[in-house]
Amino acid sequence: MRPLIAVLLTLLAAGASQTTSPVAVDFQAINFHVAPGVVLEVRRLQGALISRRPNAPPNLDDVTSYELRIDAGEIAMSPASLTNLLNQRVFTAGGPPIRHATITIEDGLVKQQGKLQKGVQVPFTVVGNVSATPDGKIRVTPESVKTAGVPAKGVLKLLHIELDNLIPSAPSRGFATEGNDIVLDPATLLPDPRISGQLTAVRIEPTRIVQTFGRSAAHGPERRGNYMHYRGNRLKFGRLTMENTDLLLIDADPKDAFEFSPGAHQKQLAAGYSKTLLDGSLRVYMPDLDAAESGAPRKQSGER
Repeated sequence: MRPLIAVLLTLLAAGASQTTSPVAVDFQAINFHVAPGVVLEVRRLQGALISRRPNAPPNLDDVTSYELRIDAGEIAMSPASLTNLLNQRVFTAGGPPIRHATITIEDGLVKQQGKLQKGVQVPFTVVGNVSATPDGKIRVTPESVKTAGVPAKGVLKLLHIELDNLIPSAPSRGFATEGNDIVLDPATLLPDPRISGQLTAVRIEPTRIVQTFGRSAAHGPERRGNYMHYRGNRLKFGRLTMENTDLLLIDADPKDAFEFSPGAHQKQLAAGYSKTLLDGSLRVYMPDLDAAESGAPRKQSGER
């Protein structure tokens, strides 16, 4: 007979493994509002929630409690969202000396404008293309650089000065300069929830910058509408902890993308309604973020 202490240790280890096992996720047509004016437009995503806390399951009400691992998917971002992200997260006190940055898309290229603080504020413009680095970051390679409206790329080359001599990197904020290139790291650039996954491609659409993770496209069960599906292991949300999770959050008004806040979705949850199916799975119908915040009447919707 095994010693009692060995049995107890085995049971404790099994319990810890269960509580921290990943929860599989499948998202479609979700606009994640991760910060004021910053929206990640998830077209399709498959991956998992990984707990960041020992012996505790991911908690949907606490964006610091889990990491979103992206195995496959596409995420788009508008220039306005990227502008707000850089100004809020990167170009602040202690960050690179850039002020009043704006990002636009022109003729299939990314255009960044701002003011470089070097004793005096020097207006600059960088126009370049984007690509994915082998280690999964976004590289902006300039095709033209102007300072105070004067073409500067040739002057910098003549003086043997590169962009990284003028603008210091801030790796902890997801921003770096390498030679004349700008490198952005999605894993540290974005606020919580933390994301991980292999960025494999970046492309520019007329009004969006689109990131591809993992395989060229995410594939999953055929399901219509806008939703977030969580499956397997343990997941905490509200006052509930779901075992063998099967939780489907559904856009109650699916005519456009589901506007959702990972950090402030409680109003959406309270303004919606839920159904428990015979197998114990839970279906929650939620209004868009703006509708929940405005106190719009609750809409009822049938199962899809």
